[in-house]
Amino acid sequence: MRDTEIPRWQLLLLGFLCEGGLALLAWGLGWLTNHLPWETLHWQPRDAFLGVAASLPMLLVFLLMLRWPIGPLARIKQFSEEVIRPLFASCTILDLAVISVLAGVGEEMLFRGVLQAAFTQWWGPWIGIIAASVLFGAVHPITPAYVVLAAGLGVYLGYVWVASGNLLVVIVAHALYDFLALIFLMRGTSPASNPDEDLLPVQPQARQPEDGQDR
Repeated sequence: MRDTEIPRWQLLLLGFLCEGGLALLAWGLGWLTNHLPWETLHWQPRDAFLGVAASLPMLLVFLLMLRWPIGPLARIKQFSEEVIRPLFASCTILDLAVISVLAGVGEEMLFRGVLQAAFTQWWGPWIGIIAASVLFGAVHPITPAYVVLAAGLGVYLGYVWVASGNLLVVIVAHALYDFLALIFLMRGTSPASNPDEDLLPVQPQARQPEDGQDR
């Protein structure tokens, strides 16, 4: 096992503790602010499909960032390949799906279902979206550029939630984005290697004649 690799059971436990902790925090803050997140969560198949569609722009941004890592985006790509990929190397696809769902539920319940709802009531819809998104970016301090990028994704998810009126839409969008991004990273090829080399058959080396033998 590589030094940066964590056993899968520890990652799953960490996911349950961290993202489950965010869900518990959302419950507590929701009770205090009278903005219970599950009151805006409606299990409707149509909205689940809307969540799938809402994940596509985020995935496009992710793919463009990896394809053209301009300026500070290069540091995000480097972090993804050198830290995130080895970190989740021991996980199965099911593990990645569980972790992604936990992230989608916990983070959206807190940042959209409670914080954005409370901020909107106090300061209006756009200030509510921006304030919740700034906090959302602040809890993703991978690099300064990633904080800004996460905040931008938070603005997008916040707007989607306001437009749909259903927390299920942003939960599905967030979880599906995380899952597909992790799958892409896990199955990607490190830029340090040449992917074409893996497709070439290994050629046997010619045997060199020994001294004294005819050449």
